[in-house]
Amino acid sequence: MRWIDTHCHLDASEFEADRDAVLARARAAGVSQIVLPAVEPSNFDAVRELAGRESLVYALGIHPLYVERAGDSDLATLRAALQEHRDDPRLVAVGEIGLDFFVPGHDAQRQQRFYTAQLALAAEFGLPVLLHVRRSADQLLAGLRRTPVAGGIAHAFNGSAQQAAGFVELGFKLGFGGAMTFERALQIRRLAAELPAEAIVLETDAPDIPPQWLYRTAEQRRRGERSRNEPGELPRIAQTLCELRGWILEEAARRSTDNALSALPKLAAFESAT
Repeated sequence: MRWIDTHCHLDASEFEADRDAVLARARAAGVSQIVLPAVEPSNFDAVRELAGRESLVYALGIHPLYVERAGDSDLATLRAALQEHRDDPRLVAVGEIGLDFFVPGHDAQRQQRFYTAQLALAAEFGLPVLLHVRRSADQLLAGLRRTPVAGGIAHAFNGSAQQAAGFVELGFKLGFGGAMTFERALQIRRLAAELPAEAIVLETDAPDIPPQWLYRTAEQRRRGERSRNEPGELPRIAQTLCELRGWILEEAARRSTDNALSALPKLAAFESAT
């Protein structure tokens, strides 16, 4: 079996001390490919160099929670990077981009402006997008209808069935990860069980969104207990998907891998060539 983690921040500082060991565990678990999304220009080189060194793939974009410290020059930097590396087979998407209306105190208009601009860049360069979706599905869908792109993935999806159908209709896959493993995550688990099989991809969002067995309360974290997620957890996360859909693990691996390759055509080409 082979797995693709479609969203993992392996360049994050949480992995600084043991990144090689984390990657070795992932590969031992059958995770053969990892998509590394950037979050702002300061880590564009980090994800690109990590992807090159480890035969992984990456995306370039400005995360909605980072746009308040970004300027128009950062959009120009993104465009220049997409232009410079457009022939890099490892550059598979524009991302992580989107809208976050869950975290308070952020400028919604500024987020919207950067989202719209980055959709235009994705359209210009013919790349799919990796979307950050938090209480923003309708606004994201409206943007996609105004500026069509080559599909992509709605990462860590937690919207309604109607919103899910909207993304699927526009050619998107929906990402499921650690949140799905919590029994109280009723909406996410319902979507994972009922969506068309061809709409589902798997992700960890490591080091974030730890699955239920890694979750620690704030008090536990204060005591030094760690809740870091990592890509090697993907097959165990997939077991929850199997329980929800009545699949065996091999079917989850095959379907989620095929869907990831469909969502990210340059990833499919890269895999075929290596």
